[in-house]
Amino acid sequence: MTSKKILHWLAGGLVLLILPLVLQYFGNAWVRIADLALLYVLLALGLNIVVGYAGLLDLGYVAFYAVGAYMFALMASPHLAETFEGFASIFPNGLHTSIWLVIPLAALLAAIAGVLLGIPVLRLRGDYLAIVTLGFGEIIRIFMLNLDQPVNITNGPKGIGQIDSVRILGLDLARRQEILGFEISSVTLYYYLFLVLVLVSIVICARLQDSRIGRAWMAIREDETAAKAMGINVRNMKLLAFGMGASFGGVAGAMFAAFQGFVSPESFSLMESIMIVAMVVLGGLGHLPGVILGAVLLSALPEVLRFVAGPLQQMTGGRLDASILRQLLIALAMIVIMLMRPRGLWPSPEHGKSLARRS
Repeated sequence: MTSKKILHWLAGGLVLLILPLVLQYFGNAWVRIADLALLYVLLALGLNIVVGYAGLLDLGYVAFYAVGAYMFALMASPHLAETFEGFASIFPNGLHTSIWLVIPLAALLAAIAGVLLGIPVLRLRGDYLAIVTLGFGEIIRIFMLNLDQPVNITNGPKGIGQIDSVRILGLDLARRQEILGFEISSVTLYYYLFLVLVLVSIVICARLQDSRIGRAWMAIREDETAAKAMGINVRNMKLLAFGMGASFGGVAGAMFAAFQGFVSPESFSLMESIMIVAMVVLGGLGHLPGVILGAVLLSALPEVLRFVAGPLQQMTGGRLDASILRQLLIALAMIVIMLMRPRGLWPSPEHGKSLARRS
C-alpha cells in the first residue's frame, strides 16, 4: 500500500470519527440517521454475500433481522420473567444478557435460520427462489405477530419493550457521557459501536471475497452448471452463503433492538427486505464500496427528503401527503440512477462479463 493510499485511509477514518461530533451540533436526530445508516450498511453487507457473491436472490432477508432483534429482546428484557412463572422463579428480573454473549448468539441463531431456509430452496433459481424467500420472510413476520397466544412469547402486535441498552465494560451507551469537558450523547456512543461492527464486517467480507470460498460463490453466480462440473460442492456453498449472510442480519437485529429499546413486527415488513435488496443492487452487486454507498444513500435519503417534501406539500396547498411525496421522490431517484447506471453507482470491475472483455 502506497503512502498516498495510507493518507486517504487515515483521512477517511478521521472523518468517520469526527462526523457524529459535528452532527451533534445540528441535533441528535442527524446522529440517529447516521446510526441507522450504519445498521443498514451491516444488513446490506450480509445480503451482498447471498445476492452479490453467490447470486442467490433473497427477498426475505429481513427475517434474519427479526430473529436477531427478538432474540435480544427476550434475553435483555423482563418479558419472559413477567410471562412465565417458572422462569421468574429462576430469573426474577429476567436474563439481561451481556452484549459479549448476545452478538455471537445472534449471529449463530440467524445463521441456523439461514441454513434452514437454504435447505429446501437449493434447487430453485431466479424468480422461484425470490418467491420462496419472500414467503419465508412473511412467515417469520406473521409468527412474530401471532406468537402471543396460547403462549405469549413475542407479545404479538404490542411488541416487547424495556429492552436493556448496551453496556460495555461498565459504560452504559444509553446515558450521556462527559469526556474532557465534552458531552457525548447516547446516539453518538451507539454510532461508534455500530461503526466498529461495520468495520469488522467489511474486513470479513473482503477476506471472504478473496478466499477460495468467495471464488466458489462467484463461480456459482456466473454459471452454476460449470461450477459443478469444476468440482465445486454447489450445495454446501449455497448453504454457507445463506448462513454467513444471515449472521450479519442477526447481529444488526440485536443492535437495532438495543438501540430502539423496543421491537415489534411492524419493523420487519416486506418493504424493509425490498429496500435492503435495492441498496445492494443500486450500489453495485458484489462490490463492497458500492454496497456501502447504496446502503448509506437509501437509508439517509428518506430523512433528508423530509426537508424537500414539506415545501412541496405547501406548494400543492396540502393536497398531497408529505410521506407520499417523499416516497415518490425516492422512487424517481432510484429509476433515474438505474437508467443511467444499470450496473449500480459503483459496480465491481470484475462483475458479470467484464472478465471476458479483458481477455
